[in-house]
Amino acid sequence: MNNRIILVLAAIACALLMSCQREPERRFDLKGKVVSVDKNQREVTIAHEEIKGLMDAMTMPFHVKDDWALSVLAPGQSVEATLVISGDKSWIEGLRISRQEAISGAAAAIVDPKVGEQIPDFTLLNQSNKPIHLSQYRGKPLLITFIYTRCPLPDYCPRTSKNFADIDRELEALPAATPKPHLLTISFDTEFDTPPVLQSYAERYMNPVKYQSWEFATGSPEEIRKITGYFGLSYSIESGQIIHNLVTALIGPDGKLLRLYKGKEWTPKEVLSQFKQE
Repeated sequence: MNNRIILVLAAIACALLMSCQREPERRFDLKGKVVSVDKNQREVTIAHEEIKGLMDAMTMPFHVKDDWALSVLAPGQSVEATLVISGDKSWIEGLRISRQEAISGAAAAIVDPKVGEQIPDFTLLNQSNKPIHLSQYRGKPLLITFIYTRCPLPDYCPRTSKNFADIDRELEALPAATPKPHLLTISFDTEFDTPPVLQSYAERYMNPVKYQSWEFATGSPEEIRKITGYFGLSYSIESGQIIHNLVTALIGPDGKLLRLYKGKEWTPKEVLSQFKQE
């Protein structure tokens, strides 16, 4: 067998191996009503019916694959689509828009904090059931994000937590004498995400679990409303349905806002680069 044939067979074997390792796409029928549209993030929030085999009826943001749909989607429309989940990505495609109705109780406009603002000293409860407040992290950068542990789509809260896990590992590799930023993941699902639940959630992303550099927190419904509202995170919990956007904030050692990352497209590399500038 000559070398050329050997190379061809090796290439075929490699291609077959890669195709076997690639996770197959999962496809689900989705029906619901449009709540809001974010063209910049290519997202539509839909109050959807039960998605059989995946999740109960709830309200969730979805990435829109079809370019044409972004120009015509509007709150109040009844839609049908195919939800595709492939590895750690998900999107909807094949949208069918049937009618438009008025949406009652529309969400208030979101006002983001400005870079350079002094962050209020919010008080929370960490995974160990101990009170914490933001001012205790002064003297080092603080990276804050918001999730809820039951989030079912891999490219929303799970992606944010995976990004934090990647950042935490990179920071762990720094020399011991180097001042390290602190990470704080805050759940807005105050009813379900108790400190024990947050501890279990932390185990998915930290090995070994160590809270010296990365903590998880919740708080009273009133305090969570205050902190999410300040950072421009909009969410609503009604009968188990959760509508929310994605926000991550970088706070400087002086307690002032350095950077606000909206949506899900930011990367650990981007944040780590920002740390090096401080």
